[in-house]
Amino acid sequence: MSVASSAPAVLIGQIAAATERIRVGAAAVQLGHTTAVAVVESFGILDALHPGRIDLGLGRSGQLRREAQNAPVAAPQPRPWREVDGVVVPAPFDTAAHLRRPRLSARMSALQQPQAVAPDFADQVGDVLAMLAGSYRIGDVEAHVVPGEGADLRPWIFGSTPGQSAKVAGLHGLPFVASYHITPATALDAIDAYRAAFTPSAHLARPYVVLSADVVVADDRGTARRLAAGYGNWVHSIRAGDGAVPYPDPDRCEPLTSEQQELVKDRTATQFVGDPDEVAARLHTLQKATGADELVITSVTHRHADRLRSHELIAQRWTR
Repeated sequence: MSVASSAPAVLIGQIAAATERIRVGAAAVQLGHTTAVAVVESFGILDALHPGRIDLGLGRSGQLRREAQNAPVAAPQPRPWREVDGVVVPAPFDTAAHLRRPRLSARMSALQQPQAVAPDFADQVGDVLAMLAGSYRIGDVEAHVVPGEGADLRPWIFGSTPGQSAKVAGLHGLPFVASYHITPATALDAIDAYRAAFTPSAHLARPYVVLSADVVVADDRGTARRLAAGYGNWVHSIRAGDGAVPYPDPDRCEPLTSEQQELVKDRTATQFVGDPDEVAARLHTLQKATGADELVITSVTHRHADRLRSHELIAQRWTR
């Protein structure tokens, strides 16, 4: 809710129609808020319109929210901030407590039918893969999903912890995307869990890891820091249960209180902000420390032109 990618298939179709060669994908479709057949049909249509260009990313946040809301309340286990080969790994944010906030729970209730219970994520991923392969069955009955069956889609699994998503990705031999930009405390552990669970498949012979990072680059460090000044406010709006509000104007946003800063410091401390040389060096450190095959960057700024400039600068520096 409140983000441009809340309807992935719709946005992917628009982007694919406006381009010719690039791959376009979802990062990610949250299976807990939909059904496997709906996902396969919608992405099957996208593949029919744009053959061989569509990536299907799958995530489990819907199930994660239900688990957090139903789990007994327990005191969080403290874990100190640490550094792994130059990469900052903060103390974990208490996601379960966050997901139990009444305001957030009320918003999340709009994403599902009343009393609906999503199937297990591992089962849903298995169903999606079976539908694409044409081997899906309901009991003793074959069931074929058209469009979708035989589609040339590239499936990915997105995850944030060393839990189910990482293990499902490994067991199915699928590529795995770990979200350092959202859950920096557990992203590296998620990668380790994925590699430990990996089984070669028709999709991959070896593990394939992508790691995300939040990046703001400008011509100089001072400008970059000014552009990123509203990031803490934006993250706080999400964690406070207000959703992703329009990104604050850095020249007008109010400073966060000490309590508010504490709520978001894991994110602000792990954002990559600076001039091209500084940010590229930190990203290379992140890639080397994790052995990631790819890095995917997200840049959030108040002005779209600043976001484009950030992408332009890091792309130019990265390819030297």
